[in-house]
Amino acid sequence: MTEQIDLTVDFAGIMLANPVLTASGTCGYADELTEFMDVAGLGGVVTKSITLAPRKGNPTPRIVETDAGMLNAIGLANIGLERFVSEKIPVLQRLGTAVFVNVAGQMIEDYVAVAERLAQEKVVSGLELNISCPNVKQGGISFGTDPTLIREIIGAVKKVCGDKPLIVKLTPTVTDISATARAAVEAGADALSMVNTFTAMVIDIETRRPVLANRTGGLSGPAIKPIAVYLVNRVYQEVAKPAGIPILGGGGIRNATDAVEFMIAGASAVTIGTATFIQPNTALHIIDGIRQYCTRKGIRSVAELTGTLR
Repeated sequence: MTEQIDLTVDFAGIMLANPVLTASGTCGYADELTEFMDVAGLGGVVTKSITLAPRKGNPTPRIVETDAGMLNAIGLANIGLERFVSEKIPVLQRLGTAVFVNVAGQMIEDYVAVAERLAQEKVVSGLELNISCPNVKQGGISFGTDPTLIREIIGAVKKVCGDKPLIVKLTPTVTDISATARAAVEAGADALSMVNTFTAMVIDIETRRPVLANRTGGLSGPAIKPIAVYLVNRVYQEVAKPAGIPILGGGGIRNATDAVEFMIAGASAVTIGTATFIQPNTALHIIDGIRQYCTRKGIRSVAELTGTLR
């Protein structure tokens, strides 16, 4: 009889069944995946960004594949807070896994209003603050690159979160990610989510125009994984570990090897994004792979992996 591996993870006070979640923006409102997999088998789901008012997003084309990933310039398209609460919250209640809602906006007041309303919903385990979207003209990355603005927006949102943990999603498009991470922690972040996409461009050489209508988009997928692993390790060593807060790591994870790599670097849990567009149930395969790795290495609890880089 093989020894049972403990896959549970305490993430900012939320007990996850395992350390594998879907990444925001890659699973819609989370129920879209139920056709392809048992979502209850996940550690959790992170919904796409929810804004105060509905957003149509950027004009098309807004997705393009690359050699080792994809660019997206969706522009935070979503149904808005009111419809999300009335239409999607009842669905999320039936998923049987932890639910984290990604919160976005143009002004600080928008973020506060969305967070305050969602904090009242029992099914919402926590909030992920999106201050790193590269595809909107207002809000998003404009907040996430300035430590002063980071402190201001987190300070305001944290006041209305109640007992819900606030996860702050960092942008990698900064000179010193430890500086922005430190600002987030000092302002009250309960966890860090990293990394978001890298701003990039694809050009049609026949027309000499950008392929994306938005001109640029966010690069995700295998191409960014080694950079993301480095940034997670750096922030873990310099900020998260001393502060005692967890990191939700992601960026190009396709298999269990990738996921374990992020955890050794310092992530307590990981998010699966672009890979789900190729194989929707990738996350479940990764969970099985992590279990097999722990068995092979004699690791009784997956939580023992975090931050074990030698």
